[in-house]
Amino acid sequence: MNLPADFERALTHHLGPDEYKRLAEALSLPAPTSVRLNTKKTQITELPFFPDIESVPWCREGFYLPERPSFTLDPLFHAGCYYVQEASSMYLSHVLKQYVKEPVVALDLCAAPGGKSTLALSELPEGSLLIANEVVRQRANILAENIIKWGNPHCIVTNNYAEDFQSFSNIFDLIICDAPCSGEGMFRKDPNSIEEWSLANVETCWRRQRDIVQNIWHTLKKGGIFVYSTCTYNPLEDEENVHWIAKTLGAEVLPSHPLPEWGLTDTNTHFYPHRIKGEGFFICVLRKTSEAVVRGKRKDGKKGKLSTKIPKELKEWVTDSQLFTLQEENDTFFAIPSAHMDCYLQAKRTLKVIHAGIELAASKGKSLQPCHCLAMSNCLNPKAFPIAEVDDAQAIAYLRTEALQLSPDTPKGFVLLTYRSHPLGFVKNIGSRANNLYPGEWRIRKK
Repeated sequence: MNLPADFERALTHHLGPDEYKRLAEALSLPAPTSVRLNTKKTQITELPFFPDIESVPWCREGFYLPERPSFTLDPLFHAGCYYVQEASSMYLSHVLKQYVKEPVVALDLCAAPGGKSTLALSELPEGSLLIANEVVRQRANILAENIIKWGNPHCIVTNNYAEDFQSFSNIFDLIICDAPCSGEGMFRKDPNSIEEWSLANVETCWRRQRDIVQNIWHTLKKGGIFVYSTCTYNPLEDEENVHWIAKTLGAEVLPSHPLPEWGLTDTNTHFYPHRIKGEGFFICVLRKTSEAVVRGKRKDGKKGKLSTKIPKELKEWVTDSQLFTLQEENDTFFAIPSAHMDCYLQAKRTLKVIHAGIELAASKGKSLQPCHCLAMSNCLNPKAFPIAEVDDAQAIAYLRTEALQLSPDTPKGFVLLTYRSHPLGFVKNIGSRANNLYPGEWRIRKK
């Protein structure tokens, strides 16, 4: 691997010649492949790559695979049964288990494509709410797709800058900030990151990281947990930024207590590919000690009034319907967790919300068409729709948004397709064929 000379000099100075040599050798090896199981939907024994797996030490739901399969052609991947995630970043699981014991309101500030958000949704105590935010709209759409497939409805996906959270002062118990960085830890997986790297870009990154943290800091409660991470080795973006957060904004650095055999340090935790089985990564946990500073006033505009024309049958489409408040917007119906309606309405007033709760149905003339989000939700009532089990070929055809031919005894109307008993999505069966309702923008193109 042809690494930038400035990078080699800087990291040799930081690690020492011998250890840098071992790192460079590790970067010439193939990157490991790892996945994280969605335990709300499946068990590891159901997945096609079982039993040829190895556990990720710091995440009980994480597993290394011996080789990289074609995830695109696995219907269980599209059903949200697992997420393909780099093993080092799964260390967030170990952190959350230690420091989050009660229900929280949490923010994943730089969340796309969704690895840490889906992990947090699995790890946070029941009753928690996560706002998963991404500033780039195209990436925010990918984030929403992955959140929907994961199936946990206690999430709001937004498309905003950090400074847009002005009205959220002193609201969050937990903020996860995987800050945009120079990407040194991705050199092995993404050769383009090598070409984009420069000392000037490092300088730009550490300054931008501080701006992001400073703009969001007032939203974290005193005593709240701030998880700062990057996928780079550079001390300017890592240790020095942590020191700046603690000294300037007011925080104490907390230990993350890795086990000795993991090859990690205890506070400013670096993942190096020559020490662990994973990519370059940095993570640090801080507890806010300063009082919250109000950066802005709550905006009053759209009040988010609840609709009075909610069809009664929608309550039968979800389990535990009493835990949700149903809303209608632009002829689409949503189920929002009732315990967090205030936070949802505030987000609707002040942020660009692109997904929230469960998108249940859309009005189509005089009928209701169930949405794909409902099929993916852990709160789907499986008795609400007739079910048709599909095989591998039918599942792939469905994911390509092709029309299907179902068994003649399949009822007409909206039918839930399942693959190996896992919901895959809806079709509208008209007898001669079943019209595909899979989201067109999600269709797979790989042959």
